[in-house]
Amino acid sequence: MRAFLLGLLIVSLALVGCAGGGAKTDTVKIGWFGPETGDSALWGQAELNTVQMMVADYNAAGGIQVGNKKMKVELVGYDDKGDSTEAVNVAKRLVSQDKVVAVVGPQGSGEAIPVAPIFNDAKVPYVASTATNPKVTVTESGAVNAFAFRACFIDPYQGKATAFAAFKNLGKTKAAIFMTIDDPYSTGLAQYFKEAFEQLGGKVVAEVSYTSGEKDFRAPLTKIKAASPDVIFIPAYYNDVALIAKQARDLGIKQLLLGGDGWPSDNLIQLAGNALEGCYFINHLDMDGPEAKPMRDEYKAKYNKNAELNSYMVHDSLLMVVDAIQRAKSIKSVDIQKALETCDIQGITGHIKIGPQHDPVGKTAWLIKIIGPDMKFQEKVAAE
Repeated sequence: MRAFLLGLLIVSLALVGCAGGGAKTDTVKIGWFGPETGDSALWGQAELNTVQMMVADYNAAGGIQVGNKKMKVELVGYDDKGDSTEAVNVAKRLVSQDKVVAVVGPQGSGEAIPVAPIFNDAKVPYVASTATNPKVTVTESGAVNAFAFRACFIDPYQGKATAFAAFKNLGKTKAAIFMTIDDPYSTGLAQYFKEAFEQLGGKVVAEVSYTSGEKDFRAPLTKIKAASPDVIFIPAYYNDVALIAKQARDLGIKQLLLGGDGWPSDNLIQLAGNALEGCYFINHLDMDGPEAKPMRDEYKAKYNKNAELNSYMVHDSLLMVVDAIQRAKSIKSVDIQKALETCDIQGITGHIKIGPQHDPVGKTAWLIKIIGPDMKFQEKVAAE
């Protein structure tokens, strides 16, 4: 029910913005879904804020150019609660009930993978924001999900980049891995990190795991401590990372902690305190950099809070959809899908050129260091 009401609210806001109460034929209907509630709600709310802000900007400028006319954007949004079953229900609703022409989201691999058949069958393209697992766009058999796209780099690259950062940038040779066993993002990233780290000449001395929802990590951390690594890779999300870091320090574990793109959030430092001081993570961009500044400033002015990583990623996801509509000169979903296959644009998060497996090719990972309350860009990682 919450999701349905949210969707109606967003549509109503979009229609109010139409000049002169324009008819639906003068609008292009785009969907969004993500976690407005649940453990990942912070990121879902940041995404929703961003797409609403962008849609307001597009409509204030008269809409987006479609052929020889401008069309207002009508946004339909739903809360998937960060749950795969709910994500499937939402996807069905977007294509069958709301008849959207394209979708932005979801953010998590656990939600983006199971919705692929829904969008493929309906022939409606979707652009995931931060779903980095390879199975989002490519099936187990190696077939490309024709209507699935993403704005982010994928875990094989991210795992390799993190391994390069640990071994080459930071000079670490013995790693422990602490992953979330029931999360495909975490297990996939752990796998790719291990493969790359050992190929470089490093050694993974411990692999331990926990189940989503756990709060006491002392037992597995004690196993890691006994293995004496010089770096601990934690492919998890910021809320778990903060607890893990604090408990690790309480146990006397002083080694460097290293993470992926599940770490960056203002809440990470607030929750972890100084437990992550001097630690590093891989990110999709420098959120304090000049490329991000215009959107960062607009977001802060509008919502009186800092943009999250997902804000920048969903910005580029929607940018991809709008670019595809404009180049296709059409609001037919199949035309938008074809245009997305030839996407080649500059986004906030870097140059986005879609490759044959519907992933951006050539995107660069950024190594970020936590210093006090700030997350400071250190260097790009040449994971080649």
